[in-house]
Amino acid sequence: LELIRPHAPTKEPGFRSTEAMASFVAQDQRKRPREEAAAAVAGEPRASGEESPNERRDRKEALEGDGQQKASIATGDGQQQKPAELAKPPARKPRIDAVDGCRFALVFPIVIAHFARFGTKNPMLLKLLTQENVLVGGFFVISGYVSGYTATKLGERAAEEKKLAKPELFFWQRVMAYYPLHFLVSTIFAPMFIWVERMYSTPWSTTAFRAFLNYTLLQAWFPKEAEIWNQPTWFLSALTFSNLTMPTMVLPRVASLSKQGLRKLLFGLSAVSLLQKVSYSETSRFHSRAVLAQPMYPLLWNLTRFHPFWALMEMTMGIAAARDIMLDTAEDKAMVHTNPLLWFAAAYASLALRLTRFDFNDAIVRGVLFVPLWTKFLTSIHRDALVEQPKAITRFFGSKLMTWLGALAFPLFILHGPIGQMFYKKVIAKKLWGKAMPRSFFPVYLLICLLGSHIVNEGFVKSKRVAAFSGRLAIALAARTDGVLHDDES
Repeated sequence: LELIRPHAPTKEPGFRSTEAMASFVAQDQRKRPREEAAAAVAGEPRASGEESPNERRDRKEALEGDGQQKASIATGDGQQQKPAELAKPPARKPRIDAVDGCRFALVFPIVIAHFARFGTKNPMLLKLLTQENVLVGGFFVISGYVSGYTATKLGERAAEEKKLAKPELFFWQRVMAYYPLHFLVSTIFAPMFIWVERMYSTPWSTTAFRAFLNYTLLQAWFPKEAEIWNQPTWFLSALTFSNLTMPTMVLPRVASLSKQGLRKLLFGLSAVSLLQKVSYSETSRFHSRAVLAQPMYPLLWNLTRFHPFWALMEMTMGIAAARDIMLDTAEDKAMVHTNPLLWFAAAYASLALRLTRFDFNDAIVRGVLFVPLWTKFLTSIHRDALVEQPKAITRFFGSKLMTWLGALAFPLFILHGPIGQMFYKKVIAKKLWGKAMPRSFFPVYLLICLLGSHIVNEGFVKSKRVAAFSGRLAIALAARTDGVLHDDES
């Protein structure tokens, strides 16, 4: 600590004789070790020379911040903070259960959308139910929202230094949160995936390349191979790239922004993301295509919906939205906010545009309407969860039922693809059951997915042995990649 005001000069005692001076020195030498020991215990510097009681009192007052002497330390932006302020424990982040419950509201419609054509032939229902490419944007936003909330400081423009101190470890811990289940499901169903490719005379070199992309989570970078094997896991591929940028390039920078800066960032990211979607639409078509019809330019469409860079932008939007709430002042918290139900209803109502003459393609609906409205819903339900009497929708998504279903969201997302192939992919279903399952079987398929997800969640995702192994593996990988995400010399 740097003291603002210097100590008062020490006054030397006067002695009437040499004998008196000698007596004083002897007493001082006997007393000094005890004083220095007491000073060390109190956290004060040891005395290097004689110090008067007034000096000791002044130094104590300075360290405590009392009286006229104050201790100060310069913060990163040049402002001065008192030790009392620095000593305050950081604000505790309350758990927002409602956000966990929201995951299921995204995942279940996506599960239905991937196999909806096997559950109904009603064209109107198919138009409504096959908009998984719109809903997945909300998944990236909520992933960013949770990352921003857990890895940055509440009420401060800063990231959690301890969590980001080792960027490589942060990255591998994030990956190990989902990779073990991806690896398990890919390995269990690998014989089925490979057998299907042999049925279509796929070269072994192509099969090997697809296996490599699947296990390294690189498939989202290859538009022709993005939906290999377990198609929904392209999301994990794009998410992995986003996580790679989080500890050094994204989280610390976004966390340092003010509220105004965060809102500017959110607007800018939305504009750039929309520009890319308009670019695709201008090349292809602005309106949605016929149900189950192939896109006009499949590879360009895959670049639009799968590319990791656009996923990173949506994930960063979620971080910026979370930070905006985390910087709320007392005045912000006292304001009357919109009921989250309105934003939730507006977000899902945007899907109904498919039934009107404003049936824009999925990319436009996702960028213009669903993602912004879903982001507003997340911030609204976050604010509402912090009040004494939250709205009904907040209580619903934070209920035990919805938090349980929210915990099933991830295994459900990973499992539903291979399970669906077993029942509905013609070459597999014919081999297993003689034919693809009828439409009446679709509710049973959904129940099987939910039951399988519950079993996997309880027996694997929540397993302490799996968590311990994943943790050790993350540490080992971080040690072998140390310096990849940060400069050791800095």
